[in-house]
Amino acid sequence: MNKLPTSSATGWLNKVPELALSFWVIKILSTTVGETGADFLAVNAGLGQGLTRTVMAALLASALFLQLCTRRYTPWTYWLTVVLVSVVGTQITDLLTDGLGVSLYLSTAAFAVTLAAIFYVWYRIEHTLSVHDIVTRSRELFYWAAILCTFALGTAAGDLATEALGLGFSWGVLAFGALIGITYAGWRMGANAVLSFWIAYILTRPFGAALGDLLTQAKTYGGLGMGAMWTSALFLAVIVMLVAVAQVGKNVHRSAPFAE
Repeated sequence: MNKLPTSSATGWLNKVPELALSFWVIKILSTTVGETGADFLAVNAGLGQGLTRTVMAALLASALFLQLCTRRYTPWTYWLTVVLVSVVGTQITDLLTDGLGVSLYLSTAAFAVTLAAIFYVWYRIEHTLSVHDIVTRSRELFYWAAILCTFALGTAAGDLATEALGLGFSWGVLAFGALIGITYAGWRMGANAVLSFWIAYILTRPFGAALGDLLTQAKTYGGLGMGAMWTSALFLAVIVMLVAVAQVGKNVHRSAPFAE
């Protein structure tokens, strides 16, 4: 049986962060930024949907190129890519829904099937879906394809729940937050760790989207009226602070004696 590739064989260390609390905090904040940031650039900044999609897609391609060129987890590169994936994932769903008139029921189902296909091919080739072993180029490509699809799926599912099904922003936050809590409880009671991770990762997207809408939308529409600009700026500031702390810690560890 073939062994999993290791850093000693490939020259790579794991390319994704450890799943600490800070990981999930930044992930949720980035999902909210994806929701509010796309709206701010397209509407408030006056760029329009077409130009915003083009600019964000180009920035994502550049960030992903930098991420793929690294040989170990680098916090600022990784999380920059995640934030841009969040924005582009949101725009993909918005393009299908608002631009092409695709039903949220259909887009949610289509993204779910696409994600399942990515996982199927990933597992057939690599024999694992674990994010603790992203140590080869193919695994990293599968990983980012899955991440982009989870953001698009989460956006569609969140919009379906809060808008099409009439759940609303507040109840959307509570409902998806409860599902995340149930997933965590299941993991603590012995549920499969890989499955629990990907379920939680998918659920944080509609949770963050509902939270973003709750904060930004006008009070007449059930929101708190903070606006997309201030919400995006606040959440981005927190993300930058947390990533900076992670980056400094990574640099200190790397320069320490006997560090890998």
